Amino acid sequence: MLSHSARYFIPEPSRWPIFGSVALLCMALGAAAAFNGAPWGKFPLIAGLLILAYMLAGWFTTVAHESESGQYNKQVDSSFRWSMSWFIFSEVMFFAAFFGALFYMRVISVPDLASLESQQLVWPGFKGVWPASGPGIAEQFSPMGAWGIPALNTLLLLSSGVTVTWAHWGLLQNNRQQLIWGLAMTIALGMVFLGFQIYEYVHAYSDLNLKLTMGAYGATFFMLTGFHGFHVTVGTIMLIVILFRSVAGHFTPEHHFGFEGVAWYWHFVDVVWLLLFVVVYWL
Repeated sequence: MLSHSARYFIPEPSRWPIFGSVALLCMALGAAAAFNGAPWGKFPLIAGLLILAYMLAGWFTTVAHESESGQYNKQVDSSFRWSMSWFIFSEVMFFAAFFGALFYMRVISVPDLASLESQQLVWPGFKGVWPASGPGIAEQFSPMGAWGIPALNTLLLLSSGVTVTWAHWGLLQNNRQQLIWGLAMTIALGMVFLGFQIYEYVHAYSDLNLKLTMGAYGATFFMLTGFHGFHVTVGTIMLIVILFRSVAGHFTPEHHFGFEGVAWYWHFVDVVWLLLFVVVYWL
């Protein structure tokens, strides 16, 4: 429950950020090695993912115990809300950079390269149309269509936004059954979304010859959809933690920022996907 003590809670020194740093180092090292063809790259990558999972489980458990023991007062609750708000803002800027790169290539650089009088001498046949791999890449690919799996995934994420809101209403009314079922449906929709995205990637590589190496379009497509898929994965893990806590009887109608913070993050993921669907798949 929420403590009304005027004393601001200061946690004990935590070891979890150290685990997070080690996990990120291993993941970065393993990914860089794997992308450059090193056969051993997968081992530090997998180790980093396991360490990250351990860190998340431990850190979430620590915070949950602190919250349920009544150590958080209104000041702490307010600081959590500001922290989550700034975190989501940083994520907005993260995706804004990639959307900005897509806009620059699509609207400025590709037409500009095609307009050069001497470009036919260097890149014969290059035209300033989108989607394009860019000059100097002769290999052909087919762009990913909007109507099919992308449209279905849009419906899934929009539905998940409804179910997590329904779960929130249940929590506000102290309806534990509605809370738990709403969270379970949201998690299921998120996992189905990820399954369809994996299938879409297999289809892109095997049938459309659409790869990360396909220049401007391939790079922006996989960077934007891939990072969004990573955020959906993180959000699903967070929702699973909140579901376990809800089943354990955590949260009250008056004190449930743990739920709210995850719901904010999930709605942010929904909004990013809507923008991504329009500018990457549809237009």
